[in-house]
Amino acid sequence: MSFYLGIDFGTSGARAVVIDAAGTIQAETEYAFTEINATNLTTSWKNALFTLIEQIPNTIRRDIIRVAIDGTSGTVLLCDRTGNPVSSPLLYNDNRGVAMMEQLRTIAPANHVVLSATSSLAKLLWVIQNSKSEIQNYYFLHQADWLAFLLHGQLGISDYHNALKLGYDSEQLCYPIWIEELSLTPILPKVLAPGTPVSEVKSDIYNQLGLGKDCIICTGTTDSIAAFLASGAKYPGEAVTSLGSTLVLKLLSETRVDNSEYGIYSHRLGDLWLTGGASNTGGAVLRQFFNDAELEHLSQQIDPNLESYLDYYPLLKVGDRFPINDPYLSPRLEPRPDQPVEFLHGLLESIARIETRGYQLLQQLGATPLTRIYTAGGGAKNSTWTAIRSRQLQVSIVPSIHTAAAYGTARLAIEF
Repeated sequence: MSFYLGIDFGTSGARAVVIDAAGTIQAETEYAFTEINATNLTTSWKNALFTLIEQIPNTIRRDIIRVAIDGTSGTVLLCDRTGNPVSSPLLYNDNRGVAMMEQLRTIAPANHVVLSATSSLAKLLWVIQNSKSEIQNYYFLHQADWLAFLLHGQLGISDYHNALKLGYDSEQLCYPIWIEELSLTPILPKVLAPGTPVSEVKSDIYNQLGLGKDCIICTGTTDSIAAFLASGAKYPGEAVTSLGSTLVLKLLSETRVDNSEYGIYSHRLGDLWLTGGASNTGGAVLRQFFNDAELEHLSQQIDPNLESYLDYYPLLKVGDRFPINDPYLSPRLEPRPDQPVEFLHGLLESIARIETRGYQLLQQLGATPLTRIYTAGGGAKNSTWTAIRSRQLQVSIVPSIHTAAAYGTARLAIEF
């Protein structure tokens, strides 16, 4: 039997999932990032990658025929021509690129996804400005690109999910002219479709890790898209809401929607588009006021068929990204009723309204009409909240079939 391995690199750890051609899980391994020294971050990544694979049972490992890896979107690093990192990686939330925003606005089209302090292109411009060496001698790679290189040995290869925030045009399948005019071509990665076979695993690596000689390493994706692929959503109009610390919406659409004014951008997914945005509201706000036991107990006392009169905009601090893209948007958490159950009802209702507003905005801007929502994250377990959201959204809401991003990356190795 042949198996497919998906590996997910998140912020707190990494995970591997092996599935068969039918999608049945055959093995799972995990690696927690406990104490990471920022100067040796790539060493930690390499240890995690190899440990995850080595922990897979030998009888399964030797029959893995394809491997794909996802990483956090916008996590990047500069390597020399042999693949050795020449400096510490810049993580997904590193905003040193804010110093390059004025320059970036003179380069990129208005409302482009790269116009963000944390975009890959903003980070690259910052690296160029602060590099003491000749930049043309290096490769600029995303986290998933470099991890895959450790297995297949081919430098300078990426996928168009990771490369979107580098400026790559996934509709025309090329770097746009305004990128080419920057004379960065020698250090930019070659971009392929996610899940594209790149090369067989290197001989020294398959001997070290116990993989088969015919095991092929594929291009990867980002962690958020991997989570979408795991959910079970696959038809236009189906969406995934992630109710974790923040609120993330992704809607599968026949049309592309990009609008940085509203914090919206689209990833190509085969012949379709995965469009959406992320709000700073979500579970982190709930945990500011309630612990898990209180959330469960109080939720059971709420009638989800009755709409709360409270109209909040729950945020931990000033600023939101979507559906209102306003860095100065103030949290709205007043008035606060004396009864905790009423307060919680107002919070759950208000976050559901923001979710509804987000999907309405995507559709107003041309996305395929919403038909069904899969839900991942801790909030998916709250049946009261699900009922409130269903009343607000007026579509069916179901749990994601699988919630591990590594499962979605394994599916990528099979299907794309």
